Amino acid sequence: MAQDYYELLGVARNATAADIKKAYRKLAMKYHPDQNPGDPKAEAAFKEIGEAYEVLSDDQKRAAYDRYGHAAFKQGAGAAGPSGGPFHDPFDIFREAFGGAAGGGGAGGSIFDEIFGNAGAAGGRRRDASGRQRGSDLRYDLPITLEEAAFGCNKLIEIEKYDTCETCTGAGSPSGGMKTCTTCGGAGQVVSSKGFFHVQQTCPACRGTGGILSDPCRSCAGDGRTLQRARIKFKVPAGIREGQRLRSPGNGEAGFRGGPHGDLHVVIHIREHELFERDGDDLHCEYPVAFDKAALGGEVEVPTLEGKRTIKIPAGTQSGTTVRVAGGGILGYGSKEKGNLYLHVQVEVPTKLNQAQRDKLQAFVESLEDKNQPVRRSFLDRAKAFFS
Repeated sequence: MAQDYYELLGVARNATAADIKKAYRKLAMKYHPDQNPGDPKAEAAFKEIGEAYEVLSDDQKRAAYDRYGHAAFKQGAGAAGPSGGPFHDPFDIFREAFGGAAGGGGAGGSIFDEIFGNAGAAGGRRRDASGRQRGSDLRYDLPITLEEAAFGCNKLIEIEKYDTCETCTGAGSPSGGMKTCTTCGGAGQVVSSKGFFHVQQTCPACRGTGGILSDPCRSCAGDGRTLQRARIKFKVPAGIREGQRLRSPGNGEAGFRGGPHGDLHVVIHIREHELFERDGDDLHCEYPVAFDKAALGGEVEVPTLEGKRTIKIPAGTQSGTTVRVAGGGILGYGSKEKGNLYLHVQVEVPTKLNQAQRDKLQAFVESLEDKNQPVRRSFLDRAKAFFS
């Protein structure tokens, strides 16, 4: 039995979208194949949490899952589902109850198709004799560095997917010859009786085309596609943000019997940086300042994504002070302006002083007056007023 999606992500059933996204990002970084080369368990876990997130991050899919559980996502339906696989129509559980195969847009069909409408089956209409169907869309989660997100980069990924059969070039048959389906007599529909009901549904043998291949390709068994490894190049634009998707048209799975390819959707995940934390197009950095530099002020070198930059620290700078470095952030995606870099100052207090240093520091402290310590004086005044 498949594990509960909420349990997979480690969130409560009433978790917010932000909680789900945060939990998924943490697990995706942990189990991503790039971080665990050659570990099949990590790869399997990565696919499972990807499926869970695909469902729970979509309001409609989440609602279907909350109501029907994993039955809402069985293979065979027409829309895109978890990890690029087919998305199961919840009404299919009723179709199956009345004798129709799962997937109103696939080999199945039933009285529900007659009532609710099914372009491929309603009214006994036959499908395209070729049986072509569009391939599934795929999803790929790509971790990149903050620098790659800021400046853009070119990426090459390798995925396993169903691609056009090289033997029959996607036709499903070397000759392309077709013969009348013996199951439905070429009608593309079959009728079955269920008690008082006479149910017309898509022929499972020919998938509603009315014909079957006379000489199916031996390499793909007539599907027109085989499982292959593909190397795909694409460009990550500068300024891209966490969770954004890049669509690579035609790089999804090949369609059935020469149908058009689906698309590849690349979801961006930005790794944590050792110095900077991103907030939109701005960057934040905890910056240590020496005790004497904070007291006397002066110029200091600070890091940015583009290299070092010299700025001025005002005299008397306190811990917790934020210094803004204009234009030290990221050029936003589709924007002409850069964000800022915010340095959160941490004044470094000297440690492990020798006796001579301690004596000099003590003499210095004794020479100070209240006007030299306005923050301390203000606090003491407020404390005195509080206790009185």
